[in-house]
Amino acid sequence: MFDYVVIGAGVVGGLVARELTKYRLSVCIVEKTSDVAMGATRANSAIVHAGFDAKEGTLKAKLNVQGSEMMEDLCSELGVKYKRNGSLVVGFNEEDEATLHSLIERGEKNGVKGLSFVRRDELVKIEPNIGDGVTCALRAETGAIVCPYELCIAAVGNAMDNGAELKLNFEVKNIEKCGDVYRISSENETVEAGAVINCAGVYSDDIARLVGDDSFSVRPRRGEYMLLDKECGSLVGHTVFRCPSKMGKGVLVSPTVDGNLLLGPTAEDIDDKNDTSTTPKGLSHLSSLASEQVKGIQLGKVITSFTGLRATGSTGDFIINSPIDGFINCAGVESPGLTSAPAIAKYVVEMLKKSGRELKENERFNGVRRPLHYFRELPVEKKNEIIKENPDYAHVVCRCETVTAGEIIEAIRTNPKPTSIDGIKRRTRASMGRCQGGFCTPYMVELLAREMGVPVTEITKSGGESYINVGKTEKGNI
Repeated sequence: MFDYVVIGAGVVGGLVARELTKYRLSVCIVEKTSDVAMGATRANSAIVHAGFDAKEGTLKAKLNVQGSEMMEDLCSELGVKYKRNGSLVVGFNEEDEATLHSLIERGEKNGVKGLSFVRRDELVKIEPNIGDGVTCALRAETGAIVCPYELCIAAVGNAMDNGAELKLNFEVKNIEKCGDVYRISSENETVEAGAVINCAGVYSDDIARLVGDDSFSVRPRRGEYMLLDKECGSLVGHTVFRCPSKMGKGVLVSPTVDGNLLLGPTAEDIDDKNDTSTTPKGLSHLSSLASEQVKGIQLGKVITSFTGLRATGSTGDFIINSPIDGFINCAGVESPGLTSAPAIAKYVVEMLKKSGRELKENERFNGVRRPLHYFRELPVEKKNEIIKENPDYAHVVCRCETVTAGEIIEAIRTNPKPTSIDGIKRRTRASMGRCQGGFCTPYMVELLAREMGVPVTEITKSGGESYINVGKTEKGNI
């Protein structure tokens, strides 16, 4: 029996769970997949939005600005990479110019600081590679970038270190309310809780219907991305957006906190909540738009492409409510959901307090977490000291990202523990470089199999039946 069950281990669910562990509560996170950060958190634009886009008076506007102001300190506590690089929303004509002035006015009403309008002569000084057709831009000094899955992993891990329990491969099939107790069931297991918080992303409407709430729906909006090699990462310093439309904030060109260059996303409303395929049409459209915003993009340097699904709610705003006592929805959390996540967590706890639920402070809560990437950032002298104690840190497994065996082993032993190659990848960046795992994958398989105490044939790429090795050859090789 838990005090709270959080459904969904994305960045919102992870930060909600972490916020709950600041109190003397028993908390359980249930997640349908084999790892955390497997939904929208895994594949999005990684932007900390300033807050000028959301309509004033909405939850999106309020929580965006609050979350943006909280993000830097939160990332510092959790050991997550964060960079305030600023944002530019570019315009190509007089109509766009009018839109940008409206966005500045809206942003100021939302409480966003550091907004300004710049014309081309000033813009090219800020970003020399801005597209030739760009005539003006909105500049937002508080715009930033972060690694979304790293933030989620750290949030869930910190929640676990403070007492929360994580149940993976737990797909919620039924929720039954028996008096003051909720019974949440998968095919194989049932957990009980005094309250439930629904953070299930594109599936949050399905979860809500299990308790009789059909007041909203969530539709997936597919967004395709391209990621370029690190040698392209300095093409722009700011995150460069197009003027927004009813489909979202538009295609962006942005550096990442790890030094790559990111293009995307496209925007296409679909019905299949599992369709994360990329398409030639979508990628062609993406590359065409991105090249209008920033010149000199070397599309031959794309090292991977991927697709994310945004949870687009039917109300046009975040859906954070309590349809019945003890059940809270955090639904329709599309962009700026990543930015808003820390504020959403606080908002949920305030809802619980206002509902009369007793929350006593947990004096033992420790919100600080050591970054998984700390080793590569140490001075050479400190690295050598660690290597003397543990030679695994001298063995480079991933050459592209310079990730050592010691770092991989440490990640495997740290909450939330990965059980797949992609899980290691998200924690250490091993196989995220130019060769995309061509060199390091066999070594990662061996390390994971050894640490888990299983045969290498049981190791998967991303959970389920995505096995990497299926058996031995006649000569006994894998």
